[in-house]
Amino acid sequence: MPESAVYSGEETFYYDRELTEVIFAKGVTTIGGRAFYGCSSLAAITIPDGVTNISSSAFNDCSSLAAITIPDGVTTIGNCAFNDCSSLAAITIPDSVTTIGQFAFYGCSSLAAITIPDGVASIGDKAFYGCSSLASITIPDSVTTIGVNAFNGCSSLAAITIPDRVTTIGKCAFLECSSLAAITIPDSVTTIGVNAFNGCSSLAAITIPDSVTMISEGAFHSCSSLTAITISDGVTSIGDGAFFECSSLTAITIPDGVTIIGRCAFERCSSLTAITIPDGVMIIGQSAFLRCSSLTAITIPDSVTTIGEDAFMECSCLADITIPDGVTSISDGAFCCCSSLAAITIPDSVTKIDIQAFCECSSLTAITIPEGVMMIGDEAFYGCTALTRLSLSPAVSVGENCFLDCTALISAAADQNMSTVEDLLHYRWHRNVAVIERVNALLCLKTLFTTPKKRKRQDGGEAQTLGVTAVRKRLPKVMWRVILEFL
Repeated sequence: MPESAVYSGEETFYYDRELTEVIFAKGVTTIGGRAFYGCSSLAAITIPDGVTNISSSAFNDCSSLAAITIPDGVTTIGNCAFNDCSSLAAITIPDSVTTIGQFAFYGCSSLAAITIPDGVASIGDKAFYGCSSLASITIPDSVTTIGVNAFNGCSSLAAITIPDRVTTIGKCAFLECSSLAAITIPDSVTTIGVNAFNGCSSLAAITIPDSVTMISEGAFHSCSSLTAITISDGVTSIGDGAFFECSSLTAITIPDGVTIIGRCAFERCSSLTAITIPDGVMIIGQSAFLRCSSLTAITIPDSVTTIGEDAFMECSCLADITIPDGVTSISDGAFCCCSSLAAITIPDSVTKIDIQAFCECSSLTAITIPEGVMMIGDEAFYGCTALTRLSLSPAVSVGENCFLDCTALISAAADQNMSTVEDLLHYRWHRNVAVIERVNALLCLKTLFTTPKKRKRQDGGEAQTLGVTAVRKRLPKVMWRVILEFL
């Protein structure tokens, strides 16, 4: 193939890797779809004044194209028009352009700056995706929509101004813009898409305007420099993973209108020390505050009816918490490994304590389980080594290993003569048949020393009945503890 060629508007030089120069014939108004797709040796091109349309994939994968001039008459830059032009460092888009298509500059990794003209109303999906050298961009007031993944992976973009007419910031619009330190969201915005600012690790502060009603799933996921955020009163829902791993966030106020805190919403916010949950919240989702290791206190309002699985798991500084009356079930692992939790009040409304709900709460010293609780799941209090006082209904169904390694409770049982001590001891083991046989044998020994007995009188009178307490005194306390610990 020749190194130069004439283009009249109909030819296709698809993957012509030797083409270095293009001469446009007179009268060309459209550069057709895939006209120069994959022409990897084409380094520069000047589009003549008569052209009004650059069609889809016209210069897709022209990896050596470093400069291009687009004339004033062009109104449309089609989908994928300059996709993967990895050497393109600068481009001027004329004022006549009204449409920038999807993937238009996708993967233009050398593009450092671009100005979008005033006539453009929409920035297409993935239009500047992967433009990793793009440090500056001007979005005009005419734009109303920033498409899905529009600036995804623009890792050099440090600041951007979103104009007042924008109503939608699309899904993943600024995903992994790791240098983005500041952004202003105007009052016109009503929707912040899923993962819109995910991975913007330099973003330090942001204000969400009153017009936004929902913070979508993963919207600020892994914004590790975010120290402050203002959520407007209009927000009613905080989506799954919305602030996941915002590790510098120290405090946040959730507005009164919020009713749902989604799954993993604040998971791994390791600097979060305090949070106020408003009265309107009904659901705290699964893992909502998991590994918020600096959180010392939290008040759950009466409106909450559901605390999801692992909701406060590994909140290692959480010392005190009150569960509201509306909650009927404490889910799997809800407070597991809250190693500073010394006290907790379980309301009468609770009927079920699920698997590992308070597992390894090693500072928990006392707990009262209301009579309404019908079931305690496996390992619910496993490893609560400081637990010495337990109030528990005999009717409750106790799961396997429910009180395994509650070492202080075993000793305390001897002194307090807990009515359910036999059940606790049985479930302390893994329901091993041989062990249960030993338990039953030793419980017989216990019965021998706790059954009322008659003592003969020396004067020949009627025998005196000794109460259980008196009988227990005949067995040294240290021996009683040895027996129970052996069980």
